[in-house]
Amino acid sequence: MSAEALIDVARRLNLRIATAESCTGGMVSAALTDIPGSSAVFDRGFVTYSNSAKTDMLGVPAEVISTHGAVSEEVARAMAEGTIARSVADLAVSVTGIAGPGGSEHKPEGRVCFGIARRGGQTQTETVDFGALGRENVRRVTVNHALMLLMEAALHSA
Repeated sequence: MSAEALIDVARRLNLRIATAESCTGGMVSAALTDIPGSSAVFDRGFVTYSNSAKTDMLGVPAEVISTHGAVSEEVARAMAEGTIARSVADLAVSVTGIAGPGGSEHKPEGRVCFGIARRGGQTQTETVDFGALGRENVRRVTVNHALMLLMEAALHSA
């Protein structure tokens, strides 16, 4: 997925984008802001690596994190919705996952939960098990998947 294509589509459709990132540590935002002219569509990015950052910056309820764990669709949903609420963006993507090394039987390395929120619309979530690709590769494929989700959301908003 090309960040440049996403920026072009968002510009054409007059959409603003924001991100909320945990396991990627700002890499989705970096991919978008690497593109000249991205300031026309990119509003802001939240790097919420810790649980307290998710709560403090995005309003993710602590009880959602304690009940479901930081790597869950429930937290991804709350992150995406918190991003919409705290920005002027029309679309927001969130990522929270286990890049590795490590993980557990219930939450293995390479599991990433995504949220995609639209201002005034329904928030969607999904979990992708990329597998134990190694930290760098899990983060890379997570960025690509987040960009694809944003592109799909942009095209569906047209």
